[in-house]
Amino acid sequence: MQRRVAGKLREFLPERSVLWQDEDTRPYECDGLTAYRRLPMVVALPETEAQVQQVLMACHAMGVPVVPRGAGTGLSGGALPPGDGVLLSLAKFMRVRRLDPAARLAIIEPGVRNAAISDVAAPFGLYYAPDPSSQIACSIGGNVAENSGGVHCLKYGLTVHNVLRVRGFTAAGEAIEFGSEALDAPGYDLLALAIGSEGLLAVVTEVTVKLLPRPETARVVMASFDKVEKAGDAVAAVIAAGIVPAGLEMMDRPATRAVEEFVHAGYDLEAAAILLCESDGSAAEVEEEVARMKEVLAAAGATRLAVSRDEAERLRFWSGRKAAFPAVGRISPDYYCMDGTIPKKRLAEVLNFIAAMEKKYRLRCPNVFHAGDGNLHPLILFDANDPEQLERTEAFAAEVLEKCIEVGGTITGEHGVGVEKIDQMCVQFSPAELEMFRAIKRAFDPQELLNPGKAVPTLARCVEFGRRHVRAGGLRHPGLPRF
Repeated sequence: MQRRVAGKLREFLPERSVLWQDEDTRPYECDGLTAYRRLPMVVALPETEAQVQQVLMACHAMGVPVVPRGAGTGLSGGALPPGDGVLLSLAKFMRVRRLDPAARLAIIEPGVRNAAISDVAAPFGLYYAPDPSSQIACSIGGNVAENSGGVHCLKYGLTVHNVLRVRGFTAAGEAIEFGSEALDAPGYDLLALAIGSEGLLAVVTEVTVKLLPRPETARVVMASFDKVEKAGDAVAAVIAAGIVPAGLEMMDRPATRAVEEFVHAGYDLEAAAILLCESDGSAAEVEEEVARMKEVLAAAGATRLAVSRDEAERLRFWSGRKAAFPAVGRISPDYYCMDGTIPKKRLAEVLNFIAAMEKKYRLRCPNVFHAGDGNLHPLILFDANDPEQLERTEAFAAEVLEKCIEVGGTITGEHGVGVEKIDQMCVQFSPAELEMFRAIKRAFDPQELLNPGKAVPTLARCVEFGRRHVRAGGLRHPGLPRF
């Protein structure tokens, strides 16, 4: 089958764009969730929309699964390749097709890096707001698939709030378009459905994004707290005061210490937790908002307040938060970066729960997260060479995700479900809700060839998950299945 599929794709793709030998496909065996790996049967690297369409039409005719892939920085296994199918890489789609400063939009291909959008818009005083920590590497196509956020999403929104239009192809190779360059589009809001659909509905080949004027100035308040609970309560206090910071991030002491050794961001290493609260806008607006922030944070129990004095120091404060993931990679052989969202008022409760799970599973877990919108990113440290540690890590992660559901949150904020959280979908949603999700999938992809086995579990999987719960004798989750 492998030779047949590769031969079919080489009928319209150059030989260099069809990979099927193990040594050539090995770099595509996983995404950023490296605990789960699988060699793709064939890797296709098209360079034009017509070639993407031909790949999809050929695979559809053969009944071969297709998994679209961007930069491979995803953290939920959403780009885990099909062992019996084609991994469709959009890495060569790196062109900015049109930049319209007057309309404040850019039309770009899915392989364009997130940070590169702001680079090309900078000469016009514009930028693209969503800024995931991986923005120097992640692609806009992957951002669309996962509805990525970033440290400034509290004020400026997620990907779904900053994309106007998406164009691509269905699993059968039919051209499809969601949204428009106008403020609204006729009919149902399918753009919001497509963004965050994790490659299950269509393969994206073009994205139209909104650009914003770069703020006149910005300053960051760094607040230290002697207890994690106080920092959590301070987040709720800032929002309750009617302040909408450009960014509101939190890091606990294990995270700040790992980061400080790596990038020397100037963090308070004696604090149990720190908050980074940014204000942007005109100089007068920023001065007033910073004063209000300081007042609220002091009243919430901040033991120390530092305000960035210039742009260099502001960027230095943020450099630590942006480098949190690679920083913990220096102190542990591996780390499991989680993603769940909770109501802000339950932040302290969930952080205490995570601390209890550290003791239960005998694993360290620094915490960094988008505190302003309750998006947690616990970083469970483990050694993937030890299967027993990986099993404990999976169980730890599952308990945290199910705690997020218990307190009224969700199992994901911006990383997607992929294969990582597919079992927790059985906890969060009822069978009727899951069947509705599957019905939407079938409406776009009746043969279920696009990214199969991801994001939305089958009824049989949920039944088996429930049985494992019972057999586990109280353990919330006995570990993800091997792929």
